Amino acid sequence: MLASAFRTSATPVVLGRGRRAASSIALKYSNAIYSAALKQPPQVLTRVQSELHAISKSVKEVPELKAFITNPTLSAKDRALGLNALLARAEGLSPKKEAISDLAKNLLFILAENGRLAEVPGVIEGFDELVAKYRGELEVLVTSAAPLPKDIATKLETILRQSQAAQQAKSVKVTNKVNPSLLGGLVVDFGDKSIDLSVFSRVNKLNNILQQSV
Repeated sequence: MLASAFRTSATPVVLGRGRRAASSIALKYSNAIYSAALKQPPQVLTRVQSELHAISKSVKEVPELKAFITNPTLSAKDRALGLNALLARAEGLSPKKEAISDLAKNLLFILAENGRLAEVPGVIEGFDELVAKYRGELEVLVTSAAPLPKDIATKLETILRQSQAAQQAKSVKVTNKVNPSLLGGLVVDFGDKSIDLSVFSRVNKLNNILQQSV
């Protein structure tokens, strides 16, 4: 079913670019599994999302699994062993220790077959955004060089909730992500918009201006 959805899926939904590193290839797979899940009973979409989160968590927490998905030189046998280990780890994170659904399992198999396992994080990120849009949820990611103080985070969230995009959404979720490379300031991503107010961005722009002046 998933393979068919990937072959026949319509033009992929274009997602925001500010915080996302997902490639256009990853987003095609995101659209494929999202479309396939939508054709099932409503609870399937929730289940698949939970399973993909377990897979993502497994890759982040286990160095060997992260190395596995980023190694394109593995033999078919080693890929099979790696997939089994990844699925077993993800299933172990399930509250009921349930087997991973065929949709999520087939996604991994197709990615492995096509040599695209490294796209797993981007595929999951794209899937989450599609589900959020479907449910009328607005996810706002505020990236800062250091964790935001509680009072500033609260004030910023209040301002964001007053935006037109937030008022049109059924729910709003604001998350603070720390990225020391920003040096200072903020990068705010929501919907298809990205507002870069970081010090790094300003320094980069100044550097470009200086280079052009030479």
